[in-house]
Amino acid sequence: MSNITVRSYSTQAFERLNKSGLPPILARIYAARGIEDPNQLEAELSRLIPFDQLKDISLMAATLADAIAAKKRLLIVADYDSDGATACAVGIRTLRKFGAIVDYLVPNRFEYGYGLTPEIVKLAHTIKQPDIIITVDNGIASVEGVLEANQLGMQVLVTDHHLPGDQLPDAAAIVNPNQPGCDFPSKNIAGVGVIFYLMLALRAELRNRGAFTATGKEPNLASLLDLVALGTVADVVKLDDNNRILVQQGLRRIRKGLGCAGINALLQVARRDYRKTSTHELGFMLGPRLNAAGRLDDMALGIACLTTDDKAQATQIAHELDQLNRERREIEADMQDDALRMLESAFKSQDAQAEIEAQNSYSLCLFDQNWHQGVIGILASRIKDKFHRPAITFAPGNNDEIKGSGRSIPGFHMRDALDLVSKRHPGLILKFGGHAAAAGLTIHHSKFDEFCNTFEQIAQTILAPEDLTHIIETDGDLDTADINLELARNLTHQAWGQGFPQPTFNAFFYVKSQRIVGEKHLKLTLKKTESDNHHAPQNSGDLYDAILFFHNDPLPELISAVYRLQVNEYNGNTTLQLLLEHWSEPDR
Repeated sequence: MSNITVRSYSTQAFERLNKSGLPPILARIYAARGIEDPNQLEAELSRLIPFDQLKDISLMAATLADAIAAKKRLLIVADYDSDGATACAVGIRTLRKFGAIVDYLVPNRFEYGYGLTPEIVKLAHTIKQPDIIITVDNGIASVEGVLEANQLGMQVLVTDHHLPGDQLPDAAAIVNPNQPGCDFPSKNIAGVGVIFYLMLALRAELRNRGAFTATGKEPNLASLLDLVALGTVADVVKLDDNNRILVQQGLRRIRKGLGCAGINALLQVARRDYRKTSTHELGFMLGPRLNAAGRLDDMALGIACLTTDDKAQATQIAHELDQLNRERREIEADMQDDALRMLESAFKSQDAQAEIEAQNSYSLCLFDQNWHQGVIGILASRIKDKFHRPAITFAPGNNDEIKGSGRSIPGFHMRDALDLVSKRHPGLILKFGGHAAAAGLTIHHSKFDEFCNTFEQIAQTILAPEDLTHIIETDGDLDTADINLELARNLTHQAWGQGFPQPTFNAFFYVKSQRIVGEKHLKLTLKKTESDNHHAPQNSGDLYDAILFFHNDPLPELISAVYRLQVNEYNGNTTLQLLLEHWSEPDR
């Protein structure tokens, strides 16, 4: 069930933005996203939060500068998603520019699990023999792994953005905006943003030591912002003011053709024009192709794509990633069919009591022996979206363990909920980690039912019945004069994402014509009406081209629709198109 509501905004903020010269419709959109001052929309690098506000960043920078001078061997241990891959690429590219001896290692998720585990530390010690391990996008929960590294004589520098547990690892230094005592204002920065900030601090430290005096030229770290933008958007972190600057700057570089060879190659295989790259391409085109490596194979392939400057090699790897992503989609489709059959069976159980319990559930936990461990996160997201409940999907792990990936809804902090389960039932969860919207965990297969029941109890404690209704927030209706190509173009160039959603609008439309295109999409001609009155006159108003993806059943004559403005380019023509995201038939 879904309800449509219009985003509220501060009248004072709207007036300030409008007085600054923004058109009323843009002032309304930005005010509804918490923008109170026009300066918040500026994306100049000078407005970034200074790096020295991150706790212990100067200590870590000094440690790295000493290591570079002493020719110590550095090893980056990265997470196996897009954030981890881009963070690793930022670290590798920059440290090599600074003259460091640096390599990287990505734990195979199926053998070693997540983070700096004791097993991956032993592997690193055996095959890479580093003096210093640097974690990117992981490590804050790796208490045992850091202990193992210390015992083997290796220092550990932790860079992460995930929430810490009750105990911090005994690392030489930790840079994480979410660690206790860190006053860095942007708690939403991604892992790639954290390592980028560390590289800024390291450059400043090397500058103070005169490292660039001989060459007279410092490395331009702005060249890394395409990678920072990709990792930030793909990790679905909140786009606060600071993150939007990082993303906007990265998008500008990509649109100018200054993106790295790997990003350009990924755009090419996705059949996207680099000059028109938006956050949509980063989040829905490039991110999934990178993630496919970590889900089905080895994220080292994705990192190789992002660290090479050889265009031919980047293109070859991008095609391999594209093929992996196609395989991932097929696996995901099969798993989603399985999950929906399970839920349909539960909701239509022969046992009346079981059916009532299923329909009244506040959470959904599913497991299948044949599911792929690397795809359960996407499956959990799909289930969460469809049923608007916290969802955790499990796949077989090692021995008697099963690994789960959870996705959550507003009002339910997934990592904190797992922490509650762990504290109320010690030993039920073997390990877990994550943040508000997503988390991962490992349990014994034999404990699955017990976990499901306990998690459901936690969900019922935290959530209210009204939280289980999907609320679709829009920016309201648009005046006919504002439904134009100019506004669509203006909106395309902004950095939209988590916490700063792309504008959507809602209105009533008459469906004047409709036809199926591409076998599974509806191409529509719509006429806007100011009323849901079925008998209102239809002989006035403009006609709009529209598209409804993955729907090939005919729509009724009158619909209530939530839509986005889209710039449609086809056969050399540029036109306005409405992209329908949700529709319903108005009550008679």
